[in-house]
Amino acid sequence: MIYDWNRNWRGDLFGGLNTAIVALPLAMAFGVESGLGASAGLIGAFVLCSVASLFGGTPLLVSGPTGPMTIISSIIIANTLETAATPEEGLSTIFVIFFLAGAIQVVMGFVRIGQYIRFVPYPLISGFMSSVGILMITLQLFPLMGEPTKMHLLAVIGGMGAALSAVNWIALTLGLLTILVIYLFPKITLAVPSTLVALIFISGIAYFLPWKVPVIGDIPNEWMEWKWSHFPAVDRTMWREVLVPSFTLALVGSVDTLLTSLVADMMTNTQHRSNRELVGQGIGNMLSALAGGLPGSGATLRTILNVRSGAKTRWSSQIHSVFLLLVLLEVSQFISQIPLAVLAGILITVGVRIIDYKGLGDLLKISRTDAIVMLSVMFLALFVGLLTAFAVGIVLASLFFVKKMADKNSTQSETVVLHAQADNERAGLHPAYLAREVYIQEFTGPLFFGFASYFKEAFRELPQMRAVIFRMEHVPFIDQSGLYALQGVLQKLRDGKIIILITGLQNEPEEHLRTMNIIPGIVKEEWVFRSFAHGADWLGRYLKTNPSGSLNKIDAQKNLDLDQLNHRLN
Repeated sequence: MIYDWNRNWRGDLFGGLNTAIVALPLAMAFGVESGLGASAGLIGAFVLCSVASLFGGTPLLVSGPTGPMTIISSIIIANTLETAATPEEGLSTIFVIFFLAGAIQVVMGFVRIGQYIRFVPYPLISGFMSSVGILMITLQLFPLMGEPTKMHLLAVIGGMGAALSAVNWIALTLGLLTILVIYLFPKITLAVPSTLVALIFISGIAYFLPWKVPVIGDIPNEWMEWKWSHFPAVDRTMWREVLVPSFTLALVGSVDTLLTSLVADMMTNTQHRSNRELVGQGIGNMLSALAGGLPGSGATLRTILNVRSGAKTRWSSQIHSVFLLLVLLEVSQFISQIPLAVLAGILITVGVRIIDYKGLGDLLKISRTDAIVMLSVMFLALFVGLLTAFAVGIVLASLFFVKKMADKNSTQSETVVLHAQADNERAGLHPAYLAREVYIQEFTGPLFFGFASYFKEAFRELPQMRAVIFRMEHVPFIDQSGLYALQGVLQKLRDGKIIILITGLQNEPEEHLRTMNIIPGIVKEEWVFRSFAHGADWLGRYLKTNPSGSLNKIDAQKNLDLDQLNHRLN
């Protein structure tokens, strides 16, 4: 396809430059956090973004080292170096893990696993991301105080007393000023990323004043040499050492990337190709490992900025990568003088953004099983391991789902089906019948994490209609993923001035909708009906008597003849 310069160049240029400016301090900070140095973060950002944008399936996705991938990488690096016989052997194992993680992603893409990652339930993602944010914050507390970083939460907790008694107050001041600038500068202007302002301004203060604080240090220039020396012959013992961490990186990176791809889809009204995206990410991570860079994934904030900056094609990511390459080649002397406390302050703000406050805030409102999954994943991720947490979360969510389905089917299924059939016979309507003004959406099972993404996709583009009837007779329960999906769709319909009717709610789903204030916050009380017949009665009279009426004129008259609705629809 020929590039349309007149239409695309300006948006792609600004998208690439803006995202590169944001990525620059983050890539350096992630590299230092990992233990491999700032250059590893910059190399990973440059290589992964340039390669993934060419081979991936989400045109405007911006890739690079991210918080979740960096936390996992830093733990892998620390554990591997701790157990290796020599630093060289440990480094070899680390890059084998990074390379193999990319290869696993490529295989996942070719066997078409990408389409199934959307089934990961929301409580698991929420607990995982919140734990990653908490880890990122706590692991930066020591560098913030001018002390060497600790790579385990228990080590941070155990050593906090000694660290507080030996605080480097200059380093702590620089770190706190960095955080202050990041949060306050957007109140002045949004034209320049506050993270970059904090990095340059606070580092400049430290550079020109005679203050003694730990800095990044010299960045080696041999990074451009391919790291073939890091890839020794992999024997049976090494396979056992590298497989589990490689799968951890591949799985988390894939989930993180495809969630970001969904965000890009919603912003651009497009549809990404998940399996191709995994192949692109995998190739990028493999080449990044060969170049001595960190692995990464799709970066949500950078992707959002890319779209909002007007980017039109995947060339914006190439501009992003070229900018980072020039920085790596030309300003390494300045980078070496950046205080570690400044990078710690940047990473703390990243950790604060990663925590899922919405999920945690709704902890007492969601079902007990969803809460157990979320808290279990958080606890295990913080104190045991991220892969263990992810695996246990999948098992718990599956077991709870199976149990709930069994309980509901044994007590309610027969009654619900008979009631729905009777309603359909009365209405004479197909469950998915689309009329000129009324869309009837019938659910035929639980609204849970496996269905949530399809449901949101079905309403990505609103049909031309005045009203929607959601038939909920067949819905025995709604989990957190389904609840948030339904909430988003209902809010979108309400914003579009579309009348929303919910009929046939069972007790448990209704309790969740009321606890989350979906009823009456989005769907008014008078729009909720115990049966489809009563809702259709009322809607038929309303459409007949208010051919162009607004939502404010809706009057719940629930005792009218259903034939009026049938006549209107036909």
